[in-house]
Amino acid sequence: MLLFGFLLAGCASRGGGRAGVEYVTLEATGYCKCGECCGWRRNLLMQPVYAYGPMKGERKKIGITASGTKAKKGTIAADTNVFPFGTRMRIPGYGDGVVEDRGGAIQGTRIDLFFKTHQQALEWGRKTVTVEVWRP
Repeated sequence: MLLFGFLLAGCASRGGGRAGVEYVTLEATGYCKCGECCGWRRNLLMQPVYAYGPMKGERKKIGITASGTKAKKGTIAADTNVFPFGTRMRIPGYGDGVVEDRGGAIQGTRIDLFFKTHQQALEWGRKTVTVEVWRP
C-alpha cells in the first residue's frame, strides 16, 4: 500500500527493474552525531542532554538511533510514516543504507544520511537524488 504523501513525491516503478524496487526522487542531507546535527548540548555536569524540544534538558545517548541501533555509515533518518524502520535504500553518491533513525525536521520524502564526521556531512550538503527503495 502506498502512502498519499509518497505518491505526491514522485514514486515510480520502472519496467525491467528489480522486483520490489521503487524509485523515489527526494531531498537527501547529511548529518553526524554532533550536537549541531542532532540537537544536544552538555549540561553543567558535562553530560549530553537534549538542547530543545519536549525532552529539553533530559539525558541523550549520543550516536544511538531512534530504533536503538548505533549510528554508522549507511544509517538513514527518515519520516517513518513514509519510510518505516528497516526500509533499504540505494543512494547515488552515498551507497546503500537502512532507515534506522528519525528527526523532528525530517518530514515527507526528505532523508538524512549519516556521516562519521561533521565535515563529511557538510560536504554532502543538500542534494536532490533518485533513490532505489526496498520496503520491509
